[in-house]
Amino acid sequence: MKRTAKASLRRTFEQAISEKDASPLKFLLAVYKGNFANLFISLLFLVVKSSPIYVLPIVTANIINITTKPDQYLVSAIWVNFIVILVVIVQNIPTHAAFIAFMSKAIRHVEAGLRSAMVRKLQQLSINSHRELPAGKLQSKVLRDVEAIETMSKQIMLALLPALLNIIIAFTITATYSLMIATFFIVTIPMSVLLVSLFRRKIRNNNKEFRREIEQMSSRVSEMVEMIPVTKAHGLEKVEIARIDSTLRNLQGKGYRLDIVEAYFGASNWVSFQVFQVLCLLFTAYLAYMGQIPVGDIVLYQGFFGMILGSVTGLMTVYPQLAKGFESITSIREILTSPDIEDNKGKTKLEEVEGHFVFRDVELSFPDSEQHVLQHVDLEVQAGECVAFVGASGAGKSTVLNLVIGFLHPTNGTVLMDGHDLSEVDLRTYRKHLAVVPQTNILFSGTIRDNITYGLKDITDEQIQRVVEMANLTELIDRLPEGIHTHVGEHGGKLSGGQRQRIAIARALIRDPKVIILDEATSALDNESEFHVQQAMRELIKGRTTFIVAHRLSTIRDADRIVVMKHGRIVEVGTFDELMELKGEFYNLKQLQL
Repeated sequence: MKRTAKASLRRTFEQAISEKDASPLKFLLAVYKGNFANLFISLLFLVVKSSPIYVLPIVTANIINITTKPDQYLVSAIWVNFIVILVVIVQNIPTHAAFIAFMSKAIRHVEAGLRSAMVRKLQQLSINSHRELPAGKLQSKVLRDVEAIETMSKQIMLALLPALLNIIIAFTITATYSLMIATFFIVTIPMSVLLVSLFRRKIRNNNKEFRREIEQMSSRVSEMVEMIPVTKAHGLEKVEIARIDSTLRNLQGKGYRLDIVEAYFGASNWVSFQVFQVLCLLFTAYLAYMGQIPVGDIVLYQGFFGMILGSVTGLMTVYPQLAKGFESITSIREILTSPDIEDNKGKTKLEEVEGHFVFRDVELSFPDSEQHVLQHVDLEVQAGECVAFVGASGAGKSTVLNLVIGFLHPTNGTVLMDGHDLSEVDLRTYRKHLAVVPQTNILFSGTIRDNITYGLKDITDEQIQRVVEMANLTELIDRLPEGIHTHVGEHGGKLSGGQRQRIAIARALIRDPKVIILDEATSALDNESEFHVQQAMRELIKGRTTFIVAHRLSTIRDADRIVVMKHGRIVEVGTFDELMELKGEFYNLKQLQL
């Protein structure tokens, strides 16, 4: 029941933040839906904890008035005021803690919810979206932009709301004493509005430019880390440093301009309001001199006017943080509202897969290109058949594999799997029966066992041992001090390319897939590593529908059929020997490798 409630709350949260036309403020309110109770309780504690600053000017004015007119008051009146202010001050400890506790519960929940929503959306985005969005930029959105929204939320609770509360209470108390002085206080409001309007556009534009430079820097740094082996191998450290330094200088310049704008904004606030405070002192002193108000009330009005000015100044000071937060909302909504997702809702769910594929007059072209990547591709692959695709770079081989995986869908024509149109299939259920071994395998920084069983539960040691033997990993694991529990390092950096490939094959084997995709799985290996991987691949493809892309034509001799592609078309189909006897396109490719 509890899990169902959490899932329902998550769906409500994700639905709220996915509204494309919502303003940043509406978005912010939407993400806090379900947390308003905590925020309201926190606000109540804020009022109580802040009471000392409202009571102190009144008590101070009372004590001054009592001491200046001792014939009208008893000395006990001083002690009563003292005890009142002491109690009001001490209560701040528990109420402040309660204020922070309820506020933090709401803000931290939203922070985690936003990052969770971002991660879920990133998993839903199409492969094309991920190819267009640099990893560093995405990391910046998930980490920096969500942090900026969290900071803005805290500023609203810790600075904005207390400032508004102070203004309202101080003005109300002042109005009960003197409407004339309260009217004088109102003059400060147009000044604050004028200052915000003067600086708002500059602050917003500078925030936008600074945010973009941060994303650019994050992307460049991510690329730099990935390129370090290449950089060091070619002695290009200074070139890379200069490239990053150029980005950092741009970031420095944008940050400097933002700081200067905010500095002028803050200084203008301070000077303007200090002048108003001096005018307030002069005005109330004149009234006291003329006998229209008691002397102690000068302190009261000065205290409350100072509170109002301080609160307005606080609002002006927090505005840049709010602007930065709203800019970050715009940034993450670029991802959260992206329509380019892999939508599986309402599509056919597959329980079983045989692996029979039919390509019917398949064509594929990309939106911004008139050139077809695939043209009139017709092909039938029987269940359990091994089909290899060969051809020059750009011939369309990997595109066919992407159609089989479901990363791409035809512009025209149909790809059928067991009679189902793949564009109408819930790809999540289909891909559970699919295993992909690409040219460059990505391992995560866990153990060999973790990488083999990635995403699977209840895998026995016997199952792991069997796939380790089939993937020709036994000798490697026996040599390692911690065996299968050895950590592979980030991206599997502690292992060779052949070892990583064999772990990837073991990962595929343990899933017992019906369909195998091998995308140049041995092209980057030395002869010995290729021999071991080839042995593992023979075990992998037994009885399974297999699609292979290979540049080394000798590695596909045992394929049931070889499909030769050129300029997005199928030009030849046959076994290795048949194509060699034909002495056509395949024969020419083979001769080039001799």
